[in-house]
Amino acid sequence: MVELNVEGMSCGHCAGRVSKAIAAVDPAAQVDVDLAAGIVRVASTATPQELAEAVTEAGYPAAPRQ
Repeated sequence: MVELNVEGMSCGHCAGRVSKAIAAVDPAAQVDVDLAAGIVRVASTATPQELAEAVTEAGYPAAPRQ
């Protein structure tokens, strides 16, 4: 399980865009978006960096949680 800190998410549309960006990297990924906390939890075979880069490219600055 990978956790990402994601900035700028404020609505369901944002969550959908983040989920879609992750699915582009790993179509089998399971994504759980916590809008209030700004955290995205992902079960994926992709690396945390790959996931963070995909979300950032979608317009939401992201970084793996430490």
